[in-house]
Amino acid sequence: MVLPVVEGLNKMTLTSAAVTDSNQLFALVDVNNFYVSCERVFAPKLEGVPMVVLSNNDGCAVARSAEVKALGVKMATPWFKMRELAKEHGIVAYSSNYTLYGDMSDRVVKVLRKFTPQLEVYSIDENFLRIESILKAYPDASTLGKTMRQEVKDATGLPVCVGIGASKTLAKLANHLAKKYPQFDGVCDVASMPKEELYQWMSETPAGEVWGIGRQLAKKLKILSINTVFDLLQVSPQTMRQQFGVVMERLCYELRGVSCLKLEEVAPAKQQIIASRSFGKLVTGLEELAEAVATHTARAAEKLRTQNSVTGALNIFIETNPHKQHEPQYAQSITIALENPSDNTLTLTDAAIEGLKQIYQSGFRYKKSGVILNLLSDKPTAQQSLFDDVQTRGKSADLMKALDSINSRFGNAVIRSGATGTKQEWQMRSGNRSPNYTTRWDELPVAR
Repeated sequence: MVLPVVEGLNKMTLTSAAVTDSNQLFALVDVNNFYVSCERVFAPKLEGVPMVVLSNNDGCAVARSAEVKALGVKMATPWFKMRELAKEHGIVAYSSNYTLYGDMSDRVVKVLRKFTPQLEVYSIDENFLRIESILKAYPDASTLGKTMRQEVKDATGLPVCVGIGASKTLAKLANHLAKKYPQFDGVCDVASMPKEELYQWMSETPAGEVWGIGRQLAKKLKILSINTVFDLLQVSPQTMRQQFGVVMERLCYELRGVSCLKLEEVAPAKQQIIASRSFGKLVTGLEELAEAVATHTARAAEKLRTQNSVTGALNIFIETNPHKQHEPQYAQSITIALENPSDNTLTLTDAAIEGLKQIYQSGFRYKKSGVILNLLSDKPTAQQSLFDDVQTRGKSADLMKALDSINSRFGNAVIRSGATGTKQEWQMRSGNRSPNYTTRWDELPVAR
């Protein structure tokens, strides 16, 4: 099949967003089946074994190995619906181990930063890198991609694929091709690919695979006879903007090699932080609820300090299980305003528990609790009360810095508020969680 040359690709003007340097080149490094791959690094016997990683409380599949995908198991399939299939095909199920996954993600980032500091952590398993400035050290971009792939594998044991393109959207498309088609051997550079070959690949790739086009939008595009990436490439970006907005226009330009989405050196600070989790068992007593709320607050406060923010208000909520219709139902929340914006775990915990006491009702079996930090502001510029004690504020900052430093070095929540309890029997179910191989001394892997 001979595809037509797309007209006017070099005669475009971008009306909706600033165009970045046309010489930019991006690489998207994506870990294959990340959660599954993390488990396999420390348990090589799982290689080739069909396996899934389950969500909180071992509910549904949040990660599937290639073998499980081949069996037709969809993302978020409940585990109880897979039991018969699991028996038939020997599917192994692991509880999610987010401590392990987070640490392995950090290790991948450290390897990639050795290549260039111009890196954006897009998600726990994906990183964008600007690579045009480092290409002179390599024969070509594909060689650089293969080097990245091998060094990540050597340092972490994790398999990655690398997509390279003149824009982030093209790099994402290239990564999709690198994963799906074995002939690319894990690295696809569409920036160096002849136009006719690129158009051929685009014509074989559904439009829904384009970064930012979800299932519903893909359906709308199909009504307009836009079925493939190549179909989308040929549509006027201005026309797409009129029908679908500025984001779609930018995606169209990005597919044409015009970089519109800048690489963010630092992700923007979140405007709201949520810490919430369902219980592993139904909870009735105030004491256990308080332990859970204190634990959520501590986790949220740590995230708050990470982005150098403070919060001016907390929202605390509790709820029963809405799926148990035969039981009495209750759900309530409350917002507690702080006199002074704070990031101090102890201060926030006191406020959260005070709020919990106001909304707690006995006689109900609670399934979930959570804490939402609102009214976030940048810590250096946060406005304090006239009567705020500067010396006390300094001691608070030193205490939190020491707390975070120790927990970072020796493991999550090694030091924590007594309000979080010790046994925490309400914690979510994780019947088959792997050890925290990389963050706990007592769970280090053993070589025999």
